[in-house]
Amino acid sequence: MKAIWNGVAVADSDDTVVVEGNHYFPAAALKREYTTFSNHRTSGAKGQAHYLSLFVNGEMNPDAVWFYPEPSDAAKDIVGRVAFGKGVQVTE
Repeated sequence: MKAIWNGVAVADSDDTVVVEGNHYFPAAALKREYTTFSNHRTSGAKGQAHYLSLFVNGEMNPDAVWFYPEPSDAAKDIVGRVAFGKGVQVTE
């Protein structure tokens, strides 16, 4: 699977876990050269989500990557993984 934004694959892995329709990639598959810090946080059934923004080809996509540093017991399968939203295409 590939996560593509602004014409660039920002993550690539054959090892994804699908939860609620989102592919969670291993954190090591995320190409960190395209990420930047975000203070954004949300809370829900899986725990507190932390976010990263993407910066690709001079364009910013705020809070497009999320992860759960300490997921709830019900979401332990996604520890150490990241997911994508906000226009990031996940394709095979």
